[in-house]
Amino acid sequence: MTQPDPTPFPLDHVIERGADADPALALRDETLSYADLRTRVGRLAAWLQAQGFPAGARVASWGAKGELTCLLPLAAPRAGLVHVPINPMLKRAQVAHILADSGASLLLGTPARLATLESGDLPGTCDAMAEGDVLEASRGCDALPPSDGDPQDLAAILYTSGSTGKPKGVMVSHANLWLGAVSVAHYLKLASDDVTLAVLPLAFDYGQNQLLSTWYAGGCVAPLDYLMPRDVTKAVAKHRATTLAAVPPLWRQLVEAKWENGAGDSLRRLTNSGGALTVDLIDAMRETWPQADIVPMYGLTEAFRSTFLDPELVAEHPTSMGRAVPFAEVLVVNDAGGPASPGEEGELVHCGPLVAQGYWQDPERTAERYRPAPAHSHYGGTAVWSGDYVKRDEDGLLFFVGRRDAMIKSAGNRISPQEIEDAALATGLVADAVAFGVPDTKLGQAVYLVVRGEGQEEALATALKRDLPSFMQPHRIEWRAELPLNPNGKIDRTALHREISEGASA
Repeated sequence: MTQPDPTPFPLDHVIERGADADPALALRDETLSYADLRTRVGRLAAWLQAQGFPAGARVASWGAKGELTCLLPLAAPRAGLVHVPINPMLKRAQVAHILADSGASLLLGTPARLATLESGDLPGTCDAMAEGDVLEASRGCDALPPSDGDPQDLAAILYTSGSTGKPKGVMVSHANLWLGAVSVAHYLKLASDDVTLAVLPLAFDYGQNQLLSTWYAGGCVAPLDYLMPRDVTKAVAKHRATTLAAVPPLWRQLVEAKWENGAGDSLRRLTNSGGALTVDLIDAMRETWPQADIVPMYGLTEAFRSTFLDPELVAEHPTSMGRAVPFAEVLVVNDAGGPASPGEEGELVHCGPLVAQGYWQDPERTAERYRPAPAHSHYGGTAVWSGDYVKRDEDGLLFFVGRRDAMIKSAGNRISPQEIEDAALATGLVADAVAFGVPDTKLGQAVYLVVRGEGQEEALATALKRDLPSFMQPHRIEWRAELPLNPNGKIDRTALHREISEGASA
């Protein structure tokens, strides 16, 4: 594969390549041309700049997938600000943490979401505004021209869960996002006649790249907040979508959905990340959309995207992670710190310009994940040590072996066990809590919560539904009178996890 141009630009230039009259953003009530899109991004940027925030101030968004959430990733950086997108599925407690941790100066969201915030959730230095009011106010502004800033400047902070503690913010530069858009557009072979149905949340790098890579190629994005699989099938048919990105649980729902009257015939490519595709799911996808390429991908927010599997290799190597994407150097490092031999397990280490700038105001956790690249790296500099163990075959294809940490990966979401445990303990209904993932055919992993207490099942379940988003809800809560302890007197998580996992697979 030929390599695309590695020159980074300010992120908002990603919409400069589309032809003025071509469709760029298909909203519910109107479709914006590229000329319209450039004007509205410029006006929103001008309104943000007029608020008088200092350069680098953080602007958070917590809204439905629509005009504001599609424009803001470009408008905020154009105004010299940093965008902090918040997953719309999060509840007020998680939102309050992100606002406080990021030091946000402004929160833009839907009125219904803003109304759920309680006293103290909004930092004293942070204002909140309804997204409709902001869009209306920006209509009267003269458009701010495209940025001429340094591509290495911070453009966004993307919050992702860690194996312990609350979500941490990954600092992403203009260059990271620009080169990520170029990379994906290149290996997916996106073109100006492509239509991407954006069903993934825009708060994640995978979801946000739906916008950026399509716009870089001059194509059109149709954002969709779906409730049922049939919403997706109808939208694919309505927009004649050519590109669809999803995670394994959604793919399982979609292959079981009804695709009538040629509804899915327009699809050219199906991309997957957030969990591995199984052989049976790949077969079902191929049967449902025989004309479409299937592109499995692997990535992590800290380094955007690491690998993709060429569609021509999927049939023969369905379980492979593929090879490095453009601009990524993916190394397999053995325990001695050198390059692992073919077939030898090693840690996946990601080097190159897609590597993010670390965790926001968290030097300790940054030092754990972002470390100097191995001596044999071509790029050198700082690398992301993923904690994932892989192996490479004789042909250079990568295969996933296992995760080093305790992260739960469910339905494409990375979930911190401690965040679930903290929520359970905060109810006052349990004395101890341990959360972990168990294998699940639909979700990849399901959340399993073991608690020590007096068995107030309904009260705990009700409290967790109130305090945690749906994707963090335990699929089973097991009550015990005692939990196993290790020699240090601490809960023996390893023994407990092994016991439950063996029982789940029996």
